[in-house]
Amino acid sequence: MIAIVNYGLGNIQAFANIYKRLNIPAQIASTPDDLKIAERVILPGVGAFDWAMSRLNESGMRGALEELVIGRSLPVLGICVGMQILANRSDEGKLPGLGWIKGEVKGFNERESVEKLRLPHMGWNDVMPQNEDSLFKDLQSEARFYFLHSYYFVTQNQDNVLAVTDYGGPYASSIVSGNIYGVQFHPEKSHQWGIQLLKNFAEL
Repeated sequence: MIAIVNYGLGNIQAFANIYKRLNIPAQIASTPDDLKIAERVILPGVGAFDWAMSRLNESGMRGALEELVIGRSLPVLGICVGMQILANRSDEGKLPGLGWIKGEVKGFNERESVEKLRLPHMGWNDVMPQNEDSLFKDLQSEARFYFLHSYYFVTQNQDNVLAVTDYGGPYASSIVSGNIYGVQFHPEKSHQWGIQLLKNFAEL
C-alpha cells in the first residue's frame, strides 16, 4: 500500500488517480492511523518551505512518518516542496526542515546567471539520471518532466544527487539517500514519463 500524505499541500487526488489506473494499491493518508498500513510513502508539496513545514508539523503525522522512513526504512518520495523539506534548511524560510538528506535549499535568484533566467522555473525540462537507480528505470533518455519552482536542493554529499537538470546551470532535480528519494518536478503532471516514474517507485 502506497500512502499519499495529505497535509493540505499538493495535488493529492492526481496521484491516487494514477495509481488507480495502474491498479496499484494506494490511499490518501490524513492522520497517523492512516499511515499504519503504509509500505511506501509519497510526500507531495507546493508553495513555500515554511508553510509546508508548518502544515506537516500541525498535521500530527510527522512522528509517524519519521518512524516509517527513519525507523523502518520504508521508501519515501518527496515531490517538489516535498523534496525540499527533506533538507536541513532553506533560504526561503526560517523553520528547520526534516533533515532526512543533508543539504540546504537555495534560490535561483542567487545564481550568477540569474539575469538570463525567468523565475519561477516553469514548464518542461530534461532530467538526466547520474547513476543507475530503479526510480528512473526506462527513463534514462528523452524523458521530460514538468517543473514549477524558484528554489533548488543543494546536497552536502554529491553522492546524493540522483539526476540533474539545467536551468542557468546544472542542479539536482532528483536526490536519494538509501530509502529516501526526492524529485523537484511534478510526475503527476508529466504524462507518460511521470506515470512511469510513479510506477517505478511502487516497485522499489
